[in-house]
Amino acid sequence: MNHIGQNSPLERWRLLMVMGLVVLVVGYYAYKLFDFQVVQGAVYQAQADENRTTRISVPTQRGNIYDRNGFVLARNVASYNVTITPANLPGDPSVGGDASKLTTDLDADVQEVYRKLSALIGVPASAGEINDETVRLFSPCQTDLGIAQIVYIADTNAPYDPMRIACNIDASLAMTIQSHSAELPGVGIEVEAVRDYPTGSLTAAIVGFLGPVPAGQQDYFRAKGFLPNRDKVGYAGIEATMQDVLGGKNGERLVEVDVSGQELRNLSNPVEPVPGNNLVLTIDTRLQNAAQQALIGEIDFWNTYFNEIRSSSGAVIAMNPKTGEILALVSYPTYENNRMARFIPAYYYQQLISDPWKPLFNHAISAEHPPGSVFKMPTAIGALNEGVVTPDQKLNDPGQITVMQRNLNNLPTQPFTYVCWKAEGHGDMDWIHGVANSCDVYFYKIGGGYAPDGVAGLGPWRLVEYARALGYGQKTGIELPGEASGLIPTPDWKRINQGESWLPGDTYIASMGQGYILSTVLQVLVSASILANDGKYMQPTLIREVLDPEGNVVKPFEPKLKWDITKDPVIKVFDENNLETGETKVVQPWVVQLAKEAMRLVVTEGTAKGVWENSKVQNSAGKTGTAEYCDNIARAKDLCRRGNWPTHSWYFGYAPYDDPEIAVVAFVYNGGEGASVAAPIVRSVIESYFELKAIDAAK
Repeated sequence: MNHIGQNSPLERWRLLMVMGLVVLVVGYYAYKLFDFQVVQGAVYQAQADENRTTRISVPTQRGNIYDRNGFVLARNVASYNVTITPANLPGDPSVGGDASKLTTDLDADVQEVYRKLSALIGVPASAGEINDETVRLFSPCQTDLGIAQIVYIADTNAPYDPMRIACNIDASLAMTIQSHSAELPGVGIEVEAVRDYPTGSLTAAIVGFLGPVPAGQQDYFRAKGFLPNRDKVGYAGIEATMQDVLGGKNGERLVEVDVSGQELRNLSNPVEPVPGNNLVLTIDTRLQNAAQQALIGEIDFWNTYFNEIRSSSGAVIAMNPKTGEILALVSYPTYENNRMARFIPAYYYQQLISDPWKPLFNHAISAEHPPGSVFKMPTAIGALNEGVVTPDQKLNDPGQITVMQRNLNNLPTQPFTYVCWKAEGHGDMDWIHGVANSCDVYFYKIGGGYAPDGVAGLGPWRLVEYARALGYGQKTGIELPGEASGLIPTPDWKRINQGESWLPGDTYIASMGQGYILSTVLQVLVSASILANDGKYMQPTLIREVLDPEGNVVKPFEPKLKWDITKDPVIKVFDENNLETGETKVVQPWVVQLAKEAMRLVVTEGTAKGVWENSKVQNSAGKTGTAEYCDNIARAKDLCRRGNWPTHSWYFGYAPYDDPEIAVVAFVYNGGEGASVAAPIVRSVIESYFELKAIDAAK
């Protein structure tokens, strides 16, 4: 009894320790339970909800693109894809990843489905082997794996998601597969909207094409509701610049799923997708075709005539000068955008970027070339407006002039001769005939000055002002990606970029669109259109209307006036030291009117007379241009030799002369004389325009 009493305190201590441990354990679990359910309850609830819910993006329909007459340029067409949902197969597809195991390990019922489907679509029932490399490179419809291997990958990742086995099959084959659905459990037909371009390469430079969301822009497009691995966005042309208008907005479904990813139920009302708006462009597909045929036909004719490939690229643009509407825009060579409808084939893309003539490059708005004599119009109106010469004042062209000048500032002056394109000269030329005959010596004198005749010359700074007033040296803002700015150099530009001072010879050759001056084809057209439209610069545009999915006009066409050189003071004034005075001026209306008369004389008496004298259109005006150049292609052929440089061919024209409806520019790379090559192209396009107008009127 005493022993028991003596040991009781020790046993009570042990009991207390056990009880304390129990209390600690229970307290710990109680604390953790409180922490999980109360303190962090919202966090874990959110994680649980995230595990059992998923948001499914519902693709929208991209808007269509039409020409001004309603002809379809871009649309969505149904494409049929064969899919297999692994979870719906009549057996376990998780074996058979290796082709050698297909007949031994794979369920017989699944094998039968694969064999029947293979016989219908031509994809092997089993081919290839599953390994890290094949899984990494795997892409549905772009793989050499067989059906068994494709399904094996799908079953591993998402057994309840359909996996594409074959893409873009015939509609009749899709119907056949659907009619055999009882024999092909797990096999389905997915209908996918694919972009189709009925006019193909004819309008590819305008319309462009689609592609997957670029890696560098995934965050941007995710924020707009697009899925990078599924949705496509504009890569070129109108498809790219008008992405926000055409793209629409995807819908969304919030659904509950089980651990294997199978959908159980909708958790909220679905958000319906919003289709993209439709676009009506300003171009006329018929005139676009006429312009392309005229350009290619002229290039082919001269290549055949000389029995060599002299020209392989060019551009033609037609515009309504009163509204800025682009009626046709041809860039040659071009590409077939339908080949990019489903995906961009690597071999075709490589072929395009390797082509030295750059089919993906928009030669109408992105290429920069010396404009040559079509650039004489800024010089001409500047000289008149600044009082350098009067309209009736005559300057003699003996075929060449010699001036004393320095090639570099630290060298003594020495004689330098500037020649006219007409070796014997034009004789005495007043202003209007100097323009009509594109007399080089006349423009040397009014642009750079000529002391023996008492002509001070326009000079480089004022030349820049009049060039910019006619749209040179700046982007037009047309709705196409990749537009270039061109280059109208100043003495400051040459000092900074060339490390040399501006010389008198720079002004001489700049006055006739040579030297450092560069222009896009569109800028040349803009300069002509401003003068044709009595000094009004209308914003060039390809967008006529925006329509909603039901065809209602949501944004009608409104011509936009950028400036009027006869009313808006866009010309900076310089003092006798070529310093800005802070004042500005306009171009006098009578100067613009004389410019129009001079361009009319180009057609009736001047350099383009032979082209137009038998034309069906007898009331046009225009200007020829033959521009010497020396680029990497010419240097490689050893063609850059003074006095015998290769030349580009230019011409712009508009009609009717007194009330212009259409202005057209044509450019042919290495085409030679503007009157011989580019002018006939413009004539053909203008004639086609009036023929189409007569046809429409008759209808």
